[in-house]
Amino acid sequence: MSVSKRNLTPELARYIRPASEVMRLARMGSGHPTRLSFLRVLLRRLARSDLQIDRPVWNVDANGVGHGVYRVRSAGRTYSLVAFAHDLPPEMRSDRVIATAWDATFTLFDGDPSAEDIARLAENVPIQEAGRISPKELTLARANRSVRLFEHVVDALAQGQQPDPAEIAKVGYLMRTTAVYGSGKFGASDRSDIAARPELAAPFQVEMLTVWLIRAFTVDIAEHIAAAKGGDRAVKLDRDTRRSLGVGNSTGLGMAPFIVRHPVLHNNWMMAREEALARVRAQPNAQPEAVAGIAAALTAATVNVGAWHSEHPVQVRKLHDLRRDLALMSDHLARCDWHADHPWDALWAWGEATLTLEGQEALLALMLEPHGALIDELADHMGADEAASFRINGAMSVAGLRDIFERDYAWALRIDFSSPENIARFWYVSEEKLEPRLGERATEDGATLEQPLCIARLMSELYDCVRAFDASQPVAALMLAHPEHRYAVRRAQIAGNHPYAEVQDNLIAADMLPIDLLRCKLAFFGASQFDPRSDRWVRINLFAGVPFPDELRSEGVT
Repeated sequence: MSVSKRNLTPELARYIRPASEVMRLARMGSGHPTRLSFLRVLLRRLARSDLQIDRPVWNVDANGVGHGVYRVRSAGRTYSLVAFAHDLPPEMRSDRVIATAWDATFTLFDGDPSAEDIARLAENVPIQEAGRISPKELTLARANRSVRLFEHVVDALAQGQQPDPAEIAKVGYLMRTTAVYGSGKFGASDRSDIAARPELAAPFQVEMLTVWLIRAFTVDIAEHIAAAKGGDRAVKLDRDTRRSLGVGNSTGLGMAPFIVRHPVLHNNWMMAREEALARVRAQPNAQPEAVAGIAAALTAATVNVGAWHSEHPVQVRKLHDLRRDLALMSDHLARCDWHADHPWDALWAWGEATLTLEGQEALLALMLEPHGALIDELADHMGADEAASFRINGAMSVAGLRDIFERDYAWALRIDFSSPENIARFWYVSEEKLEPRLGERATEDGATLEQPLCIARLMSELYDCVRAFDASQPVAALMLAHPEHRYAVRRAQIAGNHPYAEVQDNLIAADMLPIDLLRCKLAFFGASQFDPRSDRWVRINLFAGVPFPDELRSEGVT
């Protein structure tokens, strides 16, 4: 389904932030996970379902080599994570996409795998891209150990002790995934084949389920090796330490173009979040439980940022801003007049006037947190039927197309693409790994293979063509005369009904930071502790602090 411009009441529409504010890279690169993030959507659905989760297969030796199966069963469906644990020589351990071996590899199987299925997967999953999976598999993933912490945890447990909390806090995960593929990659099931299943309708649910089950595997394999090493002395992780561990992830440029290539889908993510904020702001009063809820959320956010570390200069500055802003929020919340008219809107207005972009986006997440009953249903509108949304309307007049440009692409038309700094980079696809990369136009070859990811430049070129064309003619005539602009025409028509479809910045400028694109998408995933290692790749943590499969019913999820 395409959300486009949802039918908002005039009262609610006045609280919606404009795309010119929301879709700038500096703000997108300050995003925080919210209760609409995909991992939160997954956990709420799992917690309220009749699912049973178990581990029917665990065939792992004393060295931690073998395979296991984690099964999620309901009355109608079964999903099984098939996990393979390997003996990886240290010199082969790499998080780079060119790696050919990993500490563990995984696939999410659609159903209950037979011995024959597992044998087939054992020949293909460990070699990842070099193998081939089938439509019975929904994802393909791999992970490496965080070696120092993994060994520290195993050694401590083997000796009957708990690991050092400071070491746990420093890293936050025992393994980090280096890729989680879905949507038809390497033979896996296409998204269209499973999108109609209610439990998978929200975006990235099979990927999130895969990572959540991988998290359970990372603890199980460490405790298994510790038990083999320590015998009767060995202990398991205590509840709080175990709960604090997530799954790390190393993510680079391969993910960055996604939100550019999927304008309708990304619009729907943004629209759901922005409508959620508008609903909260539009409330005429504040309920006591919501006031208590935002205070609790602020406390949790303060604890999280205390454990959030980075050495990248951009993120160091942002963390400084965020810590300052959270302290300002704490002071302000203590003085808020919650009995005033529209107190949530007043809180937001204060934040916009007082906080940095980092703090404003954190405040957004905090304001959504205690309002599940008001906003959670918006998660049902975050998917998209992109095929239906990409049909060009050839009957539209060229004058109508020009109106879209002047209304929705004024930001792009202001950029001077004759200036070298505004065309300093180019996006291309690596021949070796078939993944996106970013080149420097002045010093690197490959610009002739440039990918159409700088939407601003494409629109600027199309607008020049539109201005010189007969405005009374239909768009079909324009495309017949200028077929090279077909892609840009399609995007412009999409933007006419999808206000958050475009990143409103120059994606080939010299000062563009790809990590802003990464953080925007990762925040929607639910990632925390965003840690750039350069302007082109990052490490994050997923699922830290949430229940494990054996805790889901007893702990509850909001």
